[in-house]
Amino acid sequence: MDLPRHHTIRDGDQRIVNPFTAEKLAVLGRAIRLRPGGTLLDLASGRGELLCTWARDHHISGTGVDLSTVAVEMSRRRADELGVSDRVTFVHGDAGGYVADRPVDVAACIGATWIGDGVNGTIELLERSLRPGGMLLIGEPYWRLDPPDQETVEACHAQHRDDFDDLAGLVRRFQRQGWDVVEWVLADPDSWDRYSAPHWLTIRRWLDENPDDELAGAFRDELTGDPLRHVLRREFLGWGVFALLKR
Repeated sequence: MDLPRHHTIRDGDQRIVNPFTAEKLAVLGRAIRLRPGGTLLDLASGRGELLCTWARDHHISGTGVDLSTVAVEMSRRRADELGVSDRVTFVHGDAGGYVADRPVDVAACIGATWIGDGVNGTIELLERSLRPGGMLLIGEPYWRLDPPDQETVEACHAQHRDDFDDLAGLVRRFQRQGWDVVEWVLADPDSWDRYSAPHWLTIRRWLDENPDDELAGAFRDELTGDPLRHVLRREFLGWGVFALLKR
């Protein structure tokens, strides 16, 4: 059970594998008013930057769960680097079936709502680990502008226009499920650049070093096409992390 190899190659040494900068991640931690001693569960935790930096900066503890063995190992190394390995734990496993042993103060899924077959299912999954009165964090894309054609839709990692809501539709979706939106931090075009553009240099360096690898052809196609797709993506696709409290 692991992520395909091309994911870890493409992401290289990036710490945050979402269109979010370290600065925005720090703003989010302050915005939701984390308290020392609080507990957090991060499903599909990626490379652990959220949990590790918030443990350092806000003196919380928690658990991250991810399908990628590479990501889990990087998370554990990051915890050691930041001196928080006594307060955070990273588990290799299927986040879509994970429920915390004890209810947590904050339950998060940042940019991976596929673990619950979409936003609605992910909210239901996270709530199973949340204490009464606790907070959910959902990271999710939305349409900034209505895509004019199928080319734009596919450039934005979608197959159909209705794969994503617009921002108002996403807020209404949260509310229909019985949750108040109480904070958010949104990506911007520069955030998208800092997420997407490093892939290209990583891929190019890898291609130079591995021209005969079985993935070389697919990566060559991606390096040719993705900068052009990104031109559309940064204009039409938004992304943000939304803090929710149960009504």
